[in-house]
Amino acid sequence: MNLLTARIDLAAIAYNTRLLKKRAGAAQLMAVVKADGYNHGAAKVAQTIAANGADQFGVATLAEAHELRAAGITQPILSWIWTPEQDLRAAISDGIDLGVSSVEQAHAVVAAARACGRTARVTVKADTGLHRAGVPRCEWNGVFGLLADAHDAVNVTGIFSHLACADEPGNPENNAQAQRLKDAIAAARETGLNPSVNHLANTPAVLTRDDLGFDMVRPGLALYGLEPVAGWDNGLRPAMTLAATVTVVKPVDKGEGVSYGLTWRAGHKGVLAVVSMGYADGLARGLAGTIEVTINGHRYPQVGVVCMDQIVIDLGSNPHGVTMGDEAVIFGPGTSGEMTAYDLARALDTIPYEIICRPHGRVVREYVGQ
Repeated sequence: MNLLTARIDLAAIAYNTRLLKKRAGAAQLMAVVKADGYNHGAAKVAQTIAANGADQFGVATLAEAHELRAAGITQPILSWIWTPEQDLRAAISDGIDLGVSSVEQAHAVVAAARACGRTARVTVKADTGLHRAGVPRCEWNGVFGLLADAHDAVNVTGIFSHLACADEPGNPENNAQAQRLKDAIAAARETGLNPSVNHLANTPAVLTRDDLGFDMVRPGLALYGLEPVAGWDNGLRPAMTLAATVTVVKPVDKGEGVSYGLTWRAGHKGVLAVVSMGYADGLARGLAGTIEVTINGHRYPQVGVVCMDQIVIDLGSNPHGVTMGDEAVIFGPGTSGEMTAYDLARALDTIPYEIICRPHGRVVREYVGQ
């Protein structure tokens, strides 16, 4: 038995993939599995996603792309965060598409392709207003022209960009960015390039803005069953349940303090449970006293500070007979009354993306629903 488990429901991921593929309509579906599949295990979930309709995959780093290839993923894989000093020849030889965000990257990919004698597949990232990675407008013609002149070494498959305000569907900046991407595509074509698979829409845009689909959509969070904005309901199924183990059950007298600093004192004679998860495992110290864990279908408040390895739970009089070895659910889909990633996000004043990416260290993944 594992003391800490991130239980990943592959059936939920399969369902979400099919739902998003349907929402994509005529556009291709690029499944974003960066950050180890949003901490769900990229290699494992990518196999499920590939079997349920993904046309392409997107990752941040070259190492992430190589991992997918090693796991047997044959669909195109786009990597968009890399530096010219990295081994681009290995990436090109492994059939990894490269996102180009600068003149320096354009020069590097051309040189690497010629060095290994293979054609590199490139998608140019245009900065349309996010002002993060991406070729700025003033450099579009230079980068497009450079890549067009290197048609012997590179194949520019498309132009892409990233929305800054997609979680606000009515924000006028979304339309402005879409128009700028169209401008970038037109500029690329004027230099002789033929970008045919262009993309802009991330998860919130896929769910709310069908008109921003272009040739491919690029969902991430929704694949794992979470809405980008709390309160939205697109019928997604959360895939991750984070569970710990009750390691100690013990009595406490009224007035006795708990854990470091004795910041919480029992208001009654009762029973405490010690649960095997702490900040070393990704449970933020800032959650102290704000969350509840679910044991055998019943919620109990966490009390005292969040320690490195443990938290303490107030069982009251322990009417439901919690015992050592019971599973304590930190968050899950919410279908059994447990807290969800959204609940923890609100308590920590953050977003659900961060909550599912937090579990680490001693947390062991377990896959179900295969």
